[in-house]
Amino acid sequence: MRITMDMLPNILTIGRIVLTPVFILCLFMETEWAKPAALIIFIIAGVTDAYDGRIARKRGLETKTGAFLDPLADKILVSSAFISFAILGKVPYWMVVLIVFRDLFITGLRMTFMRNGLSMVTSKVAKLKTAAQIVAIIVILSVLSLKTIKFISLETFLKFIDRYDIVWYVALLATVFTVYTGINYLYSNRGTIRTFITTRK
Repeated sequence: MRITMDMLPNILTIGRIVLTPVFILCLFMETEWAKPAALIIFIIAGVTDAYDGRIARKRGLETKTGAFLDPLADKILVSSAFISFAILGKVPYWMVVLIVFRDLFITGLRMTFMRNGLSMVTSKVAKLKTAAQIVAIIVILSVLSLKTIKFISLETFLKFIDRYDIVWYVALLATVFTVYTGINYLYSNRGTIRTFITTRK
């Protein structure tokens, strides 16, 4: 099958979904190269997230399939990363529950409204949410990677990170921002929500 430019945005989005299990596998492997590989894979996936929507908008290739798959791919990748961090004992479960619940709830709400012909406004703050989560994940992955690299002496730096719980605070900032954007999203769309509730009575 010939791949055309029209197919590129969806291919990048699907590629991000396909990369997720590979990312998780590397994250849980104990070899020296596994954590750095997970970091590289995640960065590649993050780059596709930045470009698939941009290409679709620039070339007028936005479709209902793309509108559905793009946020879904984001949720799968980000949620998988945070859940994996919790299993590894790097991030508290309560933070992960808040992040995953917010993303699933808002995504489910948006899809429900779309099926009923209602559109929701995405604020600039809400758009920054995924970026904040990705930055937090990259920071955590970088710390995990540095701890597995044997040929570089970073003992003082890593002790500083552990002593001041840098990973915990990075995860906390991402969690607080995620919850805030969820509340802000609901507030910004309160009129649409009110309309939906009224029509369902």
